[in-house]
Amino acid sequence: MLRGVNHLVAGSLVVLAVLASWSARAAEPIEIFDAHLHYNWEPKPFYQPDEVLALFRKHRVTGILATSRPNTGTHVLVEGKPDGLQIVPFIRPYRIRPDIQTWFNDPTIFDLVQDEFKRGYYRGIGEFHLHGKAAESDWVKKLVDFAVANDLYLHAHSDAEAVEILVRHNPRARIIWAHTGFGLPADQVAAMLTKYPKLWGELSYRGGIVDGAGKLTPEWRALFERFPDRFLLGSDTWVPDRWASYGEIMAGYRAWLDQLAPDIAAKIAHGNARALFAAR
Repeated sequence: MLRGVNHLVAGSLVVLAVLASWSARAAEPIEIFDAHLHYNWEPKPFYQPDEVLALFRKHRVTGILATSRPNTGTHVLVEGKPDGLQIVPFIRPYRIRPDIQTWFNDPTIFDLVQDEFKRGYYRGIGEFHLHGKAAESDWVKKLVDFAVANDLYLHAHSDAEAVEILVRHNPRARIIWAHTGFGLPADQVAAMLTKYPKLWGELSYRGGIVDGAGKLTPEWRALFERFPDRFLLGSDTWVPDRWASYGEIMAGYRAWLDQLAPDIAAKIAHGNARALFAAR
């Protein structure tokens, strides 16, 4: 009889241990891959590298798409080789902030991109700002073809017209659409994703995802359920205020991710980025 009681107690302890493990995992926030991060070196960085890495650990960010203006900040992150963080570096086609307005007609920017690429670790080009027919520039065409030839993604802060022109330059181009059109209606986002299978939407600053009470809107819930493999999250730390509110940005994502089916939430939070940027 005593032996049976002991077996019962032992079995109960195992069950309790398993339940405790499940509970701990459930309480742990979902990991996030930050697919729109700037560690700008101009002006002087707001946070030192160790402070930036501490922020990622604190908020369970386990991967980043790293860019900077100029590319020095990206060099610092990549060459520091921090443990537990996947860093996916992109070439920023800017040296100083005014380049945002002129890069697409500046042949020296194409030289910059080619020189940076020689470092051997870049996976893409961007984030770059490009709107409307400015995308028709010959230098943009050269950049798109260079990206395709070297298996690089493009990270475009663009309206729908510029995205379509980028694809016309080279249908094999793979584009991460920064901010997914900002306030573009959900049905038009769906049309773009349907028409261009090599287009992914990154969701920083994207309006319309939740209502005033923080609840997912029906339109965006339907988009995520229809295209679970086509969305990424990002912080867009383009100014110090975005670094200061980094935790709030990540908490905001987790609040609406919790309203999705777990498998869809995991894809958007980190799975899609991991799949795009798998080791090669």
